[in-house]
Amino acid sequence: MIVDTLANRHIYQSLSPRLATALAHLATTDFSQLPVGNYPLDGDNIFVIVNDYQTEPKSTKPFEVHQKYIDVQYVVSGEEEFGYLPLADQTPSKAYFEKHDYAEFDYQSNKADASFVQLKAGMFALFFPGDIHMPGAGDVATAVRKVVIKVKI
Repeated sequence: MIVDTLANRHIYQSLSPRLATALAHLATTDFSQLPVGNYPLDGDNIFVIVNDYQTEPKSTKPFEVHQKYIDVQYVVSGEEEFGYLPLADQTPSKAYFEKHDYAEFDYQSNKADASFVQLKAGMFALFFPGDIHMPGAGDVATAVRKVVIKVKI
């Protein structure tokens, strides 16, 4: 997991060419004007999801993990907390669903091991396969516009 601002994207571009493409796309696109939806950037290798939502209490949200994609989560406006859970001996509450590349983990069963970080407008988080994370959390409902770019490993 990596958390930083878009101004520092150059530090992470050498991790993979696809990740460099995703970060460059974030830096050159005005997502405030783009309608909510899914947008291909490089077929199923890189695609963009633009979403508007209200944050929800941690207790109502599951953690998730992916196997095939890196999540690049960028907050355009608003702010949220995201949870991080180290991959250890956790047992998924919902088994891995290959078609949508995720498994879920119950918050109540794992809250003692979880850490939470605030993600504000202009910041991004990179979640690699195996990084168990909970996006969209907040103690007070807050409007968020977020872009998630899925980068195939």
